[in-house]
Amino acid sequence: MITSFPLEGDNSAAAIKAAASEYKNKVIIAARKGDSREFCKVGVIASVKQTLMLPGNSTHIIVEGLNRANISEIKDNGSYLFATADEIEQDKNEDLDDVTGAYMKIAADSFSKYYKLTGAKNANQEPLVNVMNAEKPGQLADTICASVTMPASEKQKILEMFDPGERLEYINEKLQREINILNIKKDIESKVKKKMEKSQRDYYLREELKVIHEELGDEEEVQSEIDELRKKLGEKNLPEHAKKAVEKELSRMKRIPVTTPEANITRTYIEYMLSIPWCEKTEDSKDLIKAEQILNEDHYGLKKVKERILEYLAVRINTEETNSTILCLVGPPGVGKTSIAKSIARCLNRKYVRMSLGGVKDESEIRGHRRTYVSAMPGRIIAAMKQAGTVNPLMLLDEVDKLGVSNQGDPSAALLEVLDSEQNNAFRDNYLEVGYDLSKVLFICTANDVSTIPQALRDRMELIELTGYTSYEKKQIAIKHLVPKQLKENGLTKNELKISEKAVDEIIEKYCREAGVRKLERTIGKICRVCVKQILTGKKKSVRITEKNIADYLGSPKYKVEPMLKEPCVGVARGLAWTQVGGETLLIEVNTMKGSGKLELTGNMGKVMEESAKVALSYIRSRSDEFGIKDDFYKEMDISLHIPEGAVPKDGPSAGITMTTAMLSALTGKAVRNDVAMTGEVTITGRVLSIGGLNEKVLAAKRIGITNIILPEGNNSDIQEMPKEIKDGMNFIFVNNMRQVVENAVFGGI
Repeated sequence: MITSFPLEGDNSAAAIKAAASEYKNKVIIAARKGDSREFCKVGVIASVKQTLMLPGNSTHIIVEGLNRANISEIKDNGSYLFATADEIEQDKNEDLDDVTGAYMKIAADSFSKYYKLTGAKNANQEPLVNVMNAEKPGQLADTICASVTMPASEKQKILEMFDPGERLEYINEKLQREINILNIKKDIESKVKKKMEKSQRDYYLREELKVIHEELGDEEEVQSEIDELRKKLGEKNLPEHAKKAVEKELSRMKRIPVTTPEANITRTYIEYMLSIPWCEKTEDSKDLIKAEQILNEDHYGLKKVKERILEYLAVRINTEETNSTILCLVGPPGVGKTSIAKSIARCLNRKYVRMSLGGVKDESEIRGHRRTYVSAMPGRIIAAMKQAGTVNPLMLLDEVDKLGVSNQGDPSAALLEVLDSEQNNAFRDNYLEVGYDLSKVLFICTANDVSTIPQALRDRMELIELTGYTSYEKKQIAIKHLVPKQLKENGLTKNELKISEKAVDEIIEKYCREAGVRKLERTIGKICRVCVKQILTGKKKSVRITEKNIADYLGSPKYKVEPMLKEPCVGVARGLAWTQVGGETLLIEVNTMKGSGKLELTGNMGKVMEESAKVALSYIRSRSDEFGIKDDFYKEMDISLHIPEGAVPKDGPSAGITMTTAMLSALTGKAVRNDVAMTGEVTITGRVLSIGGLNEKVLAAKRIGITNIILPEGNNSDIQEMPKEIKDGMNFIFVNNMRQVVENAVFGGI
């Protein structure tokens, strides 16, 4: 290999002259050990090819490396250094086996990659040619070593490797490392270049866009828009923290190019902040008498509910309290929960906004989305406040029991802050990112089933239960509210359509069994539509609906009223039940047959009702002598208890005395009175316990013509509070134990 380097010092020049005259132009080239004066033990025997005198009195020599030399001694003869060394000949007896050949191929390919990565491929090709022409492993390793940039200490280490294979393997490792470094360097340079290009491009485009906007007058338009928003900000009385947030966004808006998405996001945010109420409010009405009139106008019945609401309003008016209890109206669909909330808003002269929570299962629906998201908007609470336009509306949180949970969070947890009077004075919506005062809002919730409301949320509410309307209440609601409303909606006058009271009774009992009055209103609406058609087609000028022609307008009855039994029966007793759609009468039938003492229960009973049947049998067995029944009757016969309408699920303890009476009748052969109905829970000692749903149960008995009702003594106070129109004509028999029940229900007693 031929290379060149400068001569330094007089000793080096003298050595070159001596080599030319005495040693056939041969010299030993050796490196010093680090910064010391000591030379390395291995050097190179080289032949001096040419000496060049360059401008500036500098001298360069061109030499060709011949072989490695193991230096044993170095002497200074005064003019130059003289070394005694043994020449190390290599590559003469090297055999190119497959492994060595593979190493040479890898080394050559790696050097080619390295050479391309250094950027020298378009410059001097000589090193690459020399590497490709190398035939021996040692020659290839030395050629690559001379051409690769590495520290002098590394090159000296390779020089001291006499084994060509070892040298080649080491060179391969170094090449791979250098290639990796160059690749990383190339990637970094590429990224830096791209960033620089993008930065320069963006700067150029911004400047160009700025000039275009100046030419089109957009700058003036943006400034005009900012001035308009500042004017609105000055006119609106925002809290200091909200005002600072808007000012900050206005300053930012001025710097952002009008065509960028950020400009639109900022503008929308500012406009929203200026559109929601911060201090605007309505004055509450303090007329409690007027409030009572409004509630009575809008709703029939619901006496206890109205009283509780008036008490609630009275406290608010008297104390001017804002941090009051959250009311939650609980009841089946259609009983007037939403309309009561509207009436409360009227009573207080407040704006009314409704927020439906049914199916909401994302926390962001309540708290809003952060502005970093595309199309982000505030949550439903802030949106409702914007709709109300005041800081003290009545906000109805409808169907709060139907909130869901998903991987987007729990919205009921977000509502905890909204409904907590200690925290909601600084409610933080994710979109607004500033505190918003909800303490002046009157929140009212509605629910169908409180068991599905999380306990923490339920603790923040006062539950007011709305039971289903009685048939009498439905009748009054239909006559006073629903019929006039449907006549108006269908364009009919009172003279064109008249519905008799008995027809309304028929509709309620045979077409619309429900807790509320929604279906009743739809049914009346259906009658009105048929009448409108008949009048417009000229078939009739006016219509009168009675119980006799109601089927012509509504078709066959959807529900049948089971009449009172025509005569007393053995083993058959009539109970009373409460359902979501009102009261029902319940026939309980008992049969006995030869067997081994089994108690069979049929009729789709729930667990509680099955337990009541077992309690009844236990009581009878313990008092068999008292009722004249054989002591071992349960060993010789099976008892079958059935409740008709097996497709309808039934449960609850209030059929206990009815089951006991039916069993005693079947076992003794004495008939139960057909003009008596009963309800009450029984214990294994025969005590009769009080029950609920009394109004609905009494109406159910009254509907089929039964006027005698056996009730627990504990329900006597409920009868005193019962509306007069329900208890008129009824005979209530109060009992404390099963003996009293039997005496009043079974002919001749037992």
